[in-house]
Amino acid sequence: MTRSARDRLLDIREACDAIGSYLVRAESDDQMAFDAIRVRLIEIGEAVKDIEPAVLSSEPTIPWAEIARMRDQLTHRYFDTAHSIVRATAAGDIPQLAESVIRLLERIDARQSSENTAH
Repeated sequence: MTRSARDRLLDIREACDAIGSYLVRAESDDQMAFDAIRVRLIEIGEAVKDIEPAVLSSEPTIPWAEIARMRDQLTHRYFDTAHSIVRATAAGDIPQLAESVIRLLERIDARQSSENTAH
């Protein structure tokens, strides 16, 4: 089953929200919180890989290719992933990503709405 760009963006938004809630626990160096954040970052990277570049290009300030590469790093080099990098990404980059995803969803919804009213 192929998922739409909108579905993938909703997945990313959900993962961003979850990461925000896990950050509180991550401050105490909680391994479970670190693992949860890492898994959600992998989910985000996987979703990004499956969204058409034309959709992502309307948010050029987000490093989409780096997000996909981070997914690969977290998946294949899990044994040397520093907690500090995961925490810094979660705290510093995820809020901006979440805002961009909301804007992308709004654009998709507006386009679908205008297409529906045109028919």
